Amino acid sequence: MDIISGLSSFAFETGLNEDDEKLLYLRARSAGLTFCGCAHAVYLVLSKKNYNVYSVASGGHHDLCVGILGMGHMGKQLLLSLLEMTGIKSSHIQVSTRRPESAGTLILLQTGVECFFDNRRLAAWSDILFLCCLPSHLPRVCADLHSHLSKHCLVYSFTSAVPVTRLARLLGHDFIVRPQYDFVACDTADVWLSCSHLTTALKDPLLIAASCPVTMTGGISLGLNWVCVVLYSLLNICTSAGLGSCDALSLINSLFKEKSTLAVQLNAQNFISSSYASSLLTEEPFPWISLTDAQTKETPLLCFLSSNTSMQQCISAAYKSLLKTPVKLEDYIPVCKFHQL
Repeated sequence: MDIISGLSSFAFETGLNEDDEKLLYLRARSAGLTFCGCAHAVYLVLSKKNYNVYSVASGGHHDLCVGILGMGHMGKQLLLSLLEMTGIKSSHIQVSTRRPESAGTLILLQTGVECFFDNRRLAAWSDILFLCCLPSHLPRVCADLHSHLSKHCLVYSFTSAVPVTRLARLLGHDFIVRPQYDFVACDTADVWLSCSHLTTALKDPLLIAASCPVTMTGGISLGLNWVCVVLYSLLNICTSAGLGSCDALSLINSLFKEKSTLAVQLNAQNFISSSYASSLLTEEPFPWISLTDAQTKETPLLCFLSSNTSMQQCISAAYKSLLKTPVKLEDYIPVCKFHQL
């Protein structure tokens, strides 16, 4: 129960001078970044959990393992979002933080998530590793992680001040996603102020729609580049599992199956050069794609998505549907050769 509800003297804006009021837009921006960051992370995890080949490649005995490095504000919100929205068991989420005995420990004790201070241990265990540390801590963190990340471990960095190219050098690792959020002036930024309870907000269809990467509103944008990198990351997981290009494409296209009335299928030419795609055998895996290059260069996939509004609509529909109603692996994976792995 909110005991100060309706008491204007306790409102956040009370006592702010004129100069302070000019900065109130930063409050909505901060709330929007937290919401969008968690929503997009949840989408990424759901995509890999529901449509991943980790379990297939290991004979059905490998569940997605998610690591969170850092238990500050973003780390705590991300942890609660993943537990609430993805269905991942607490035993498959681990946290490494410099202060495992801090206030965040209460959350961890309540959820059963294991918490410790051992970045190398977390790196060796994780399939997806979320970096939620401060920029000033990143050099030390990267030194800890260097040479301890498996090739298939996807590093997702919320440390926005460090570009992906520098992060790749520090980690000695190119399987990295760093969302690049941009800001535009608009009259709808206050939509994010309703995100005071994040796990509740993540179930709000209006906020889910506002955070859709293809059509974001509320003064924050992310764009198709992030979508491309997510799809390339899924393609790399297929490659690391030895999945043939035909089955990898079936897996990725299943993300959009029955999510839109528009029947759009991605093919090999959408991901790699036409010359390479024409010589790629159906049983042959795709080449490993550097996600650093995918975020800094114009890729075939970005060119295709930028010019294909039907595919953009499919992606939007898939994003909204997956966040609203998480699906099960068997619902949309077609029967294909990768079941023989």
